[in-house]
Amino acid sequence: MVKSLLPMLVKIIHLALLFATVLTTVAQSKPNYEIYAIRYATIPDFPVAELVAGAEPARKIDIAMMIWLVRGNGRNILVDSGFYHDRFFKDWHVNDFTKPSDTLKRVGLKPEDITDVIITHMHWDHADGMDLFPNARIWIQKDELQYYAGEAWQSKDTHGGIDEEDVLSLIKLNMQGRVGLVNGDAQEIIPGVTCYTGGKHTYQSQYVGVQTTSGTVVLASDNMYLYENLERHAPIAATVDAASNLRAQDRMKQIAARPGLIIPGHDPAVFAKFPNPVPGVAEIH
Repeated sequence: MVKSLLPMLVKIIHLALLFATVLTTVAQSKPNYEIYAIRYATIPDFPVAELVAGAEPARKIDIAMMIWLVRGNGRNILVDSGFYHDRFFKDWHVNDFTKPSDTLKRVGLKPEDITDVIITHMHWDHADGMDLFPNARIWIQKDELQYYAGEAWQSKDTHGGIDEEDVLSLIKLNMQGRVGLVNGDAQEIIPGVTCYTGGKHTYQSQYVGVQTTSGTVVLASDNMYLYENLERHAPIAATVDAASNLRAQDRMKQIAARPGLIIPGHDPAVFAKFPNPVPGVAEIH
C-alpha cells in the first residue's frame, strides 16, 4: 500500500515545489517602487470648508502644494507637475515657493531625468508644470483631454480651474507625440503603476495605484484633499458629484494595502506621518 502511494506522493511534492517556484518568479518580476511626496509651496489660510464638505466655515489650514515622485524599475515618474507660471501668483498668496522642477534636487534628480508625468486632472496647480520635464511622456485620461480641448469651452461654467494656456501646452505636447492617453479605468500604464478613474472633481480625474514593498500605495491627488475626507467619509467640497467622490474613496480603501497608504492631495500632515529624508520630502511607506 505504502509502495503504491509513493509515486503519487513524489508527484505531489514535485508539483508543490514547481508551484512555489512559479510564485517566487512572479513576485520577483513585479516591480516595486519608492514614493516621495515633494512639497513645493504652501497656500496659507485656506478654508477647510472648500476642501471637506460640511466643515465649519471658520476653519482654515495652510495647504501643502505637492508633487509625487515614483522611482524604480528604471523610471522616474512624477504624479502631477505643480504650477510655476507668473499668472497664478497674481491671484493666489503663495508661500515658500520652489519651482517644481527645482525641487527634484532634493532627491538627486534633474528635470531631464523624469521619464513620465501622470496628470491626475487639468486644474492649474496640478497640470501647469507639465512642460518643465523635457524627456517625459505625459499621461492623462483620454476623456479629460478631449473635454477640455473642446466642449468645456462652449460654456463659461464648465472649465473652472482650467487654464487655457495649460490646455494649449498639452495639445502641443500631444502633437509632438509625447502624450499617452489613458483609456478609462484600472489601466496599468507602466508595470506596477495603475490609473483609476476618480470622482467628478474635473470632467474625468484619475488617481494612481503604485506597487511598493509595503503593498499598493494610492496617490489620491484631489480625489481626497485631506485625511479628514477619508476619516469622516466626507466628499471633497469641489465636486459636481459628491456620490462619485465617495465611491472613489471607498474604492481606494480596497486598492490600498492599508488606509494609511492612501495619500491625500494637499494635507500638510503627510510630512508628519512619514519620514523626512530631507526637508520638504516625505518617504511614503
